[in-house]
Amino acid sequence: MSPLNTVHLQKIFNRLDKNGDGLVSADELGWLLDRIGLHAKRDELELLVGGKSLDYVDFLFFYETLIKESSVFDQETCEIEQEDNILERDLQKAFRVFDLDGDGFITSEELQIALSRLGLWDEHSGQDCRRMIDVYDANSDGLLDFEEFKDMMLVKSQS
Repeated sequence: MSPLNTVHLQKIFNRLDKNGDGLVSADELGWLLDRIGLHAKRDELELLVGGKSLDYVDFLFFYETLIKESSVFDQETCEIEQEDNILERDLQKAFRVFDLDGDGFITSEELQIALSRLGLWDEHSGQDCRRMIDVYDANSDGLLDFEEFKDMMLVKSQS
């Protein structure tokens, strides 16, 4: 969303001020929000704007507050997306450690070999890689694809 200049904001304010009293009421603001698909009750709008109506200066302040909140939300969303992308790349690298033949699937044999190489497999412990895979094998094909591996690494149990 690109910020509007004061000329645009004055035009918007004047159009919203349907009765020409120099104020934008909660009802008039509600009309605008309804038109853009954001529905709010009058009492909610009054709480949001701090009264029953806004003069032009208060309208500008209200707009600036919305822009700042939108900017903070956009920045937080961008940071979350970046973290998700980093996590996705890290999981892809980890998947390749276990997918020894590079076919896009992890077999129980590949899992056992990779765990052994990492020093995490003890043949005497009684663990069975087949059962480990079965827990996260959503389509029951006996293999883990990347999405199933990701679920396993993010500790999501399959039903």
